[in-house]
Amino acid sequence: MALARRGGIGRYYNVNGWLFVAPALGLIALFMIYPILWSLWMSFQSGRGMMLKFAGFSNIVRLWNDPVFIKALTNTLTYFVVQVPIMILLALILASLLNNPKLVGRGFFRTAIFLPCVTSLVAYSVLFKGMFAHDGIVNATLEAIGVIGEPIPWLTHPFWAKVLVILAITWRWTGYNMIFYLAAMQNIDKSIYEVARIDGVPAWARFTHITIPLLKPVILFTTVISTIGTIQLFDEVYNLTEGKGGPSNATLTLSLYIYNLTFRFMPNFGYAATVSYVIVVLVALLACVQFFAARERDR
Repeated sequence: MALARRGGIGRYYNVNGWLFVAPALGLIALFMIYPILWSLWMSFQSGRGMMLKFAGFSNIVRLWNDPVFIKALTNTLTYFVVQVPIMILLALILASLLNNPKLVGRGFFRTAIFLPCVTSLVAYSVLFKGMFAHDGIVNATLEAIGVIGEPIPWLTHPFWAKVLVILAITWRWTGYNMIFYLAAMQNIDKSIYEVARIDGVPAWARFTHITIPLLKPVILFTTVISTIGTIQLFDEVYNLTEGKGGPSNATLTLSLYIYNLTFRFMPNFGYAATVSYVIVVLVALLACVQFFAARERDR
């Protein structure tokens, strides 16, 4: 009888538990699982607008014959290869500087560096476009100090437009990674540094042989998060190029191409869904490589 009661009580709490999480599970199924499955089905369809028909793997074959897709993929991988290491390294350097208790105005600098992360993206983009305009403050300053002889076409030249996007991403998100590094550094036992200092270990060696190894989990986390954000890059390019990814698709990313396929050009939802799964595969592969590399280094 006691076992029966306990079993009944267990079933009672089990049912209550499922009832408690049911609304959250329902929302996840409605807004995450269903769109994922629907987009997977859409990736095997082809046609214009809502007039779709089953096309098998023809959308996948089309990818490699689509020069715009190849350009968007190349740009996205370029941003990943160039921008992610710069942002991670710069965040580490800034966190190390701000971790110095003797630095005057630490709170001000920490807030100033983190501020772009919480600034309105529209305001941020308008400010950035104004700064890097042909007659903007950046060109004027560089000309005044003799670095350049004529204004740099930041928004109209393919190379400089790509550089501008990398600068915009780095300026906006470096502070986000810096906060994680700074918090982790402040939690490292100070006695470890004291022992190393007493043994005569120089500052650079303390940073490379103590700080960096102890920050490996945080570095892995920020690297994966930065990778995901860069592969899905959309906002900065959309706002800086007015949704065109120009000039001549020089800054076009996969996410912006999906947007254009869905909303700007003649809608092709099936092909757009196929391109979206390229992002899924890229993120999964790069994250797995980074986790594997981190695990191998720890052995």
